Amino acid sequence: MSTLPAGATAAVEVERTYDVPVDAVVPPLAGVRGVATVEVVEHALEATYYDTADLRLRAAGTTLRRRTGGADAGWHLKTPAGRDREELALPLGRGRAVPPALRALVRAAARGQALVPVAVLATRRTVSRLLDADGALLVEVADDRVTGTPTNGEPLVWREWEAELGAGDPALLDEVEALLRGAGAVDATSTSKVGRVLAASAPDAPWWASREPRPGTRTAGDVVLRHLHQQVQELTRRDPQVRRDADDAVHRMRVATRRLRSAMQTMRPLLERERTDPVRAELAWLAGLLGEARDAEVQCARLHALLDEEEAGPGLVGPVRARVDAVFDARYRAAHAEVVRALDGPRYLALLQALDGLLADPPLSRHARDQAAKRLPRVVHRAWRRLDEALEEVDAAPTDDARDLLLHEARKAAKRARYATEAVAPALGRPAARAAKAAEALTEALGEHQDGVVTREVLREVADLAHAAGEPTFTYGRLHAREQERAARADAGWPAARDRAARGKVRRWMA
Repeated sequence: MSTLPAGATAAVEVERTYDVPVDAVVPPLAGVRGVATVEVVEHALEATYYDTADLRLRAAGTTLRRRTGGADAGWHLKTPAGRDREELALPLGRGRAVPPALRALVRAAARGQALVPVAVLATRRTVSRLLDADGALLVEVADDRVTGTPTNGEPLVWREWEAELGAGDPALLDEVEALLRGAGAVDATSTSKVGRVLAASAPDAPWWASREPRPGTRTAGDVVLRHLHQQVQELTRRDPQVRRDADDAVHRMRVATRRLRSAMQTMRPLLERERTDPVRAELAWLAGLLGEARDAEVQCARLHALLDEEEAGPGLVGPVRARVDAVFDARYRAAHAEVVRALDGPRYLALLQALDGLLADPPLSRHARDQAAKRLPRVVHRAWRRLDEALEEVDAAPTDDARDLLLHEARKAAKRARYATEAVAPALGRPAARAAKAAEALTEALGEHQDGVVTREVLREVADLAHAAGEPTFTYGRLHAREQERAARADAGWPAARDRAARGKVRRWMA
């Protein structure tokens, strides 16, 4: 469950912004479906926006401001949330310095640089609140007359309308939009007010700090850089979510870290290893920390699924669920705290800066200048060949224990083949996308086996703790037996995924 700084609130904004002529008239809104009352209020707002000197927050799609006036005066941090944005709000407090909790949440995006005022916006806002018969807010329409002044530039004056969804049906925004467009509204030229001001007066951030990948997929190097850029941005975007312990944030940040590592390994023919290998080693350090927390999540979820099955059958004997929750909640909390300490430390910041350095001065080899369609299939084929070799070692395993270890190595090889194939799929099209799906299926099938191995070990460990506390251990034995049955099914199932991944139509394009 996501946690917030003390006194903070969070909400996902679903809104649309429009440019309008200065003499436009807000159309009547009372006829929108479900609206019983339109309440009109006026506000005088002043907001100071903070960023780094080279506007890294803006480049990351993040907005940080201190606003006075209106119903939501305070500190506001807006970060990307899919197609929408999440807003975290804190009270104004006494000073104008950025609150420590917000500084921490933008540390990765800012790359540790100082946060300074970059613009001031004064807004005369007229708000139309569309309420239903119970007084619930369905949609809010704001008519803003804005004067924006960058710290080093001339004022910019404009007018815009915003329609933000409240508790209403998202389709209501379409109805409101039709009315606004009929009154002269057009899509806004900027996604944010401060973005409009800074775009008019401040230099652009370097491409490698922007949200959009570097254009071009003509050469193999273009494709690799685009992929690295996307994963660095994903890593940065997940940082504040991990700090707040948002759902699935640790997993997604770990995946971005592993994709970066995998690309630096599988794409070695296109990269200068003396520059990428040290960064890859640091990514391994970060992935390891994230892995401790993620493994606790996965193991707890898998045990809960087993407990649900057992509870629906013969039932649980003893405080099994409470024991499992106590063990894994403690493990996760300790691991998550260690992750946050690392995110606050100099080593992590140095890693982010090193990644920026690779993008700013790409470590491309001479092979990276080759055409993407010519060079990339060969690079991917090497990863798939290593997967085949790993699976052959499984076939030759002398013992069951050795086989378990080799299956785990094969799973990692399958994941590298998958990541490499997914990285090139945007440039190479449908054949690569098909192969990536096959590698994903094989990875998941092999993962089911490995998860079973780990779960059986964990069950023995938790059973020992329960026994030492004088609790019944009967249920743990039954759960262990369930995992053995599941392992048998996994062993019978993964060879089929292997066969599908070996088909000619999956691999022919790699030749």
